[in-house]
Amino acid sequence: MSTAITEAITTLAEAEKRFNLHRVENEQFFEEWRINLPELTDTEKIALNDLRRRYIYQRSEGHLLEGTVTLLLASPLLMIAGFYDPPFKIKAEQSVQIRLKDEEEVLQGRIDVLVLHDQLWIIILESKKTTISVWSALPQTLAYLMANPQKEHPSYAMMSNGDEIIFVKLMQKDSTQYALSRVFALFTSNQELYQVLQILKKLANIL
Repeated sequence: MSTAITEAITTLAEAEKRFNLHRVENEQFFEEWRINLPELTDTEKIALNDLRRRYIYQRSEGHLLEGTVTLLLASPLLMIAGFYDPPFKIKAEQSVQIRLKDEEEVLQGRIDVLVLHDQLWIIILESKKTTISVWSALPQTLAYLMANPQKEHPSYAMMSNGDEIIFVKLMQKDSTQYALSRVFALFTSNQELYQVLQILKKLANIL
């Protein structure tokens, strides 16, 4: 029996129960978003300033739909971070399947944007329209991360509704654990988007 991920996993409690997930709040578990972040060039900062200015201009007219958030924010961010260049591969609307242990049910879903490097899943982008809280994407994002066949490696995700961005790390090697970064709020200052790009570049470098 096949079930859509968006129907089967609707709450964080459901995701944690179905996948035996445990949230880790030890800072050392997910230190990639906090320490030894690469410096940004002046060119990158200018590009981010323009990106933020355009987003705020468009956002000031009202809420934005998911496709617009991807077009205005997510896609340019991935490009500036280098994910559109070798050795990375971009796949949009990627289908995934998860077969739960000891169950006949197969969960199916589509990832908005998947970045691959030698079959290692680098980052999944789960964008929501600005009327929806970014936290609403977490249950499905965790489910998508569980579909990573390279279970000996960590999986990373970036969730965004445009106004806010959160990073997620999931490990399946010994036990299934996940952790979250802080929330980055684009309306606050240019520095928020600077750190988001630093984190993306850090993930690209270490993976």
